[in-house]
Amino acid sequence: MQQITRAGEPLDVAGTLPAEGQAAPAMTLTNTDLQDVTLDTYAGKRKVLNIIPSVDTPTCAMSTRHFNELASNLADTVVLVVSADLPFAAKRFCGAEGLDNVETLSTFRHPEFREAWGVALCNNPMEGLCARAVVVLDAENRVLHSELVSELKNEPDYQAALAVLG
Repeated sequence: MQQITRAGEPLDVAGTLPAEGQAAPAMTLTNTDLQDVTLDTYAGKRKVLNIIPSVDTPTCAMSTRHFNELASNLADTVVLVVSADLPFAAKRFCGAEGLDNVETLSTFRHPEFREAWGVALCNNPMEGLCARAVVVLDAENRVLHSELVSELKNEPDYQAALAVLG
């Protein structure tokens, strides 16, 4: 069991975040059109998974905005914002913010993603949500970078995540 903190208090995180060099675990998530998607949906593209608890929190909103800005400069790359938010809420947030360089995906129908990707908050009031993490995959779904953010309110290391994409 991994641990992170929330305002300094420990939170358990189940599963193991994919490590650099590993093949990404399989995933099925739900997009804003209520369609299930997998890694094959993005075949041939590099992927940045910005995994967050909810776009309704300040840090999650900030990281989504920041990755949206950075994504406009990334060739052959898709930025996937993964949370337990309902697709309707994520679509409303991105529409209101004018964010069109990221794609939001939900774990609401596929909670198995959280543990398979090592981001399952558990044994605490945040259970059912994802811990904050970033996983960068190449076009063949090999992990180039992964970060489980140690303090839930902190932003990820954007520079480290994007440095592996050249």
